[in-house]
Amino acid sequence: MTGAGLKALLQERARALGFDACRIASPDAIPEARERLDAWLAAGHHGTMAWMSENVDRRADPRALWAEVRSVVLLAVNYGPETDPLATLSRPERASISVYARNRDYHEVIKGRLKELAGVLASRAGADVKVFVDTAPVMEKPLAQAAGLGWQGKHTVLVSRDYGNWLFLGAIFTTAELPVDGPAEESCGSCRRCLDVCPTNAFPAPFRLDARRCVSYLTIEHKGHIDPALRAGIGNRVFGCDDCLAVCPWNKFAKAGREAKLRQRDDLAALPLAELAALDDAAFRARFAGTPVKRTGRDRFVRNVLIAIGNSGEPVLAAAAEPRLDDASPLVRAMAVWACGRLLTREHAADLARARLPAETDPDVRGEWAALGLAPIEETA
Repeated sequence: MTGAGLKALLQERARALGFDACRIASPDAIPEARERLDAWLAAGHHGTMAWMSENVDRRADPRALWAEVRSVVLLAVNYGPETDPLATLSRPERASISVYARNRDYHEVIKGRLKELAGVLASRAGADVKVFVDTAPVMEKPLAQAAGLGWQGKHTVLVSRDYGNWLFLGAIFTTAELPVDGPAEESCGSCRRCLDVCPTNAFPAPFRLDARRCVSYLTIEHKGHIDPALRAGIGNRVFGCDDCLAVCPWNKFAKAGREAKLRQRDDLAALPLAELAALDDAAFRARFAGTPVKRTGRDRFVRNVLIAIGNSGEPVLAAAAEPRLDDASPLVRAMAVWACGRLLTREHAADLARARLPAETDPDVRGEWAALGLAPIEETA
């Protein structure tokens, strides 16, 4: 079978497997990637994501990852939402979870299908193959732009003329020689909507993201305490953020995703914050089994929930935060202090401090009480 015939077969099978786009890039198609990655890392914009600074050579060049690769097959699955992804932001007593995390973990859904498609390639071409879905140092977005799937917008996310911002990406590296597709041209023009909507000002310039300020990074990847200066901007976003994606004008061409396993589950769209604050580890695992949310672990997730409660402006939600003042996790206790300090009267907060500060040994939790002006209280009582 010729390269062109094999490519046509792959695209036909990809569509049948649920992929919405399939295009080919050369492994040497992103020569500028190394310089951009080095600059991003040098600026510290990767935050605590240490793995981004590891294997830089392999991340920037597919041939350094696998010397035998001759073609890179880029696959995309549309997960466009059926409803307004930002609707929950106007309901401060509810939790906003990023669209991509409101159903099955896409890694599980896509990887099996990538393997099946790679099997077709291996059997028909006698070629070696390797499959990747965020499982190796592969720069999927630059490769996808090189293959013409879309372009990296000013928010650094891939933008498609057909699907807007809502695409999951996967890649098949192969030793087969396949006809490559042309790159997509950047088509953001003078638009700044994605930059201006960011609640924490995470974009120091167009096409540059400082992950340390990004709500998605803070609520998912960041394991420690969140900078107090950034907490208010998180609002009620407890896992990820869709703001910069949702406002992109190219979404006017987007379609709702056709993959049932990736469609939004109604029970994850707008969960009550009070209910989430009460989750112990077992309940958290049961509630979010099979979804991307589970990867944060219970403590980080409840940390996020308590920040959302503190941002709610709803004093009634303080009743959900108070029990967490005695939580086993210092991370949770600290954010419970912050939430109570935002919602309760000073007198009530002082009573809570008197009951807990003498026994509190964690410096971060004590620091949150100190930020309320209550840390010395046990010394003067």
